Amino acid sequence: MEKTIIAEGKTTNEAIENGLKELNVPRNLVNVKVLENEDKRSFFSILTPRIVKVEMTIKDTNKVEIQPKKETILNQQEKEKATQNIEKFLKEFMTKLPEGTSYQIETTQTHVMVNITNKNLGYLIGYRGETLYALQNILSSIASKGIENRIRVILDIEGYKAKREKTLEDLAEKVAKTVIRTKKSIKLEPMQAYERKVIHSKLQQNPKIETTSVGEEPHRRIIVSLKK
Repeated sequence: MEKTIIAEGKTTNEAIENGLKELNVPRNLVNVKVLENEDKRSFFSILTPRIVKVEMTIKDTNKVEIQPKKETILNQQEKEKATQNIEKFLKEFMTKLPEGTSYQIETTQTHVMVNITNKNLGYLIGYRGETLYALQNILSSIASKGIENRIRVILDIEGYKAKREKTLEDLAEKVAKTVIRTKKSIKLEPMQAYERKVIHSKLQQNPKIETTSVGEEPHRRIIVSLKK
């Protein structure tokens, strides 16, 4: 069965990358149709945020086995360069934050993890992590400067993501029980792609429940329903 989503980004490539992360499949297994191109901008829209929309459809899964998207393996030179880029930015950024704020940077084979610590940084997290995810994208761009591969940065502030993930998993279980009891589908509120993935992952092993994503970013949401 084909699965289609609408993904967005500041460029076509960014929109496609965002879509691939949500679908969790490699590029060769997806058909892409550009709905709004970054070149189609009028004089009057030049001051508005640039948004490119692409329609992405997974190819017929009956003809090809889908494998999870393979992440880029970073070499030691890329790790060191990415860390230097991030540290240069954060040292200046820390001077704008409350006294006592600190950060840690760790590298793995596939990404760089940044953790910023201070109890008074709620404004850097924002509503449902919107500001945090925006800062995470900025850090990814900064980390990738001078490196051929785009560096994936995972940012956390005061353990927000772990707390949010636990909240989402509890929500998924609660909603699943309600759907099974009432036999009625439930549409959740719009979420970030990462948060939708937590819900999908939590419920994918439930034999009675299925989850689907509907709508367009940033209003894309999950529908939890009984399996037919």
